[in-house]
Amino acid sequence: MKTVYLAGGCFWGCQKFFDQFSGVVETEVGYLNGPTANPSYQEVCADSGHAEAVRVVYDEHILPLTALLDRYFLVIDPLSVNKQGGDAGIQYRTGIYYTDESQLPEIQARVRAEAEKLGRPLAVEVLPLQNFYPAEDYHQNYLDKNPGGYCHIGKQFFHLEENKEI
Repeated sequence: MKTVYLAGGCFWGCQKFFDQFSGVVETEVGYLNGPTANPSYQEVCADSGHAEAVRVVYDEHILPLTALLDRYFLVIDPLSVNKQGGDAGIQYRTGIYYTDESQLPEIQARVRAEAEKLGRPLAVEVLPLQNFYPAEDYHQNYLDKNPGGYCHIGKQFFHLEENKEI
């Protein structure tokens, strides 16, 4: 199993999106790469410097990192700085964070390919994980508990695998 941390705006939708894919073993939403330990949601929303992110544990034999990142780029605007959909602020920045240096060349190649496709540098951070703090329980699997909850990711993206669209 491998783990990667993905920030793609509001973490509720990102978790629901990644949970649908074969090869994703586990997800957890939380706050990463901020200056303080164990921030609350209120602190993160008050520009604590943390990003909302999802920890994705995946089986690289079923879902290779490049394929996982292909899916990630389907649901973010990689050119937007600190904003995804209606959500704005530093906590909504986009980024790919790794703990295993062996993942870096694959991450860099996928980011480079996306930038070439768009003809511009991306606003997606690629950094080693400094810290990750799980979000409060009510945020975990939020959109499953609250199907009408807001998300910048369109609902059609939550059924790609079951509809064999990917």
